[in-house]
Amino acid sequence: MKVAFQGVRGAYSEAALLAHYGAGVEAAGLPFSEQVFDAVEDGRADAGFVPVENSIAGPVGVNADLLLERKVFAVAESYLLIEHCLLGRPGDRLEDVTAVYSHPIALAQCRGFLNGRGLKAVPEYDTAGAAELVARRGLPGEAAIAGRRCADVYGLAVMAEGIQTVKGNFTRFLAFTREDRAPGDLRPGKTSLAFSVHHHPGALLECLALFADHAINLTKLESRPIASNPFEYSFFVDFLGGVDDVAVKAALAELRAAARSVKILGSYAPAQRPRPAA
Repeated sequence: MKVAFQGVRGAYSEAALLAHYGAGVEAAGLPFSEQVFDAVEDGRADAGFVPVENSIAGPVGVNADLLLERKVFAVAESYLLIEHCLLGRPGDRLEDVTAVYSHPIALAQCRGFLNGRGLKAVPEYDTAGAAELVARRGLPGEAAIAGRRCADVYGLAVMAEGIQTVKGNFTRFLAFTREDRAPGDLRPGKTSLAFSVHHHPGALLECLALFADHAINLTKLESRPIASNPFEYSFFVDFLGGVDDVAVKAALAELRAAARSVKILGSYAPAQRPRPAA
């Protein structure tokens, strides 16, 4: 089975993918999220695997938008504990590091560590890419913030680990297939959907009340701007229940009548929600 992800070898997305599918899967890294969805839609990959939210940084907007726009269907979710490490050249000392490369979010999550040592933060496109850059350049004084796996992949040394300010840092991922290839033997207990509302007072409240009317527990609600319609929004909802549940069917029928548009993004078994570290 071939599963596409955004990033290069050693990326957190690759680590989460391998943990979810097992070592026998073929993990195919691509530079951009759009290319992950392209690969699934045109059949070059059996599935895609993308982050959709982080417990500290919040939603990953680009992937939410693509799940709405593309003809795909989420079939599984997974969580990964994000543990940032400082990686440098073998033999280098921590006190000799002056510049640290990583994704802007990772740099922000390790701000206390960086500021406490007076280190210069240099933004890069992603964490694993930063580790690859530091390994390729091989310059003294340079290091990267990335996952421990990157040390093995790129021949770097772990100079410090667990350097994020907040220890309970988790990312949630969704696995998806083409709509026409979603397996029929799923046992969904959780559903993701997006909807937009008409323009009249109380329109959003009317739609949300339908879930309460049918005793459906929402686990997430967020809004995203509709690029083609400035200052209009889609609302993304996760709730407990599968699309074949009686209550869910009734709520969806009423939602389709009340809302301007509705798209089911996926229905899947809920993964074990992680507990923050003590």
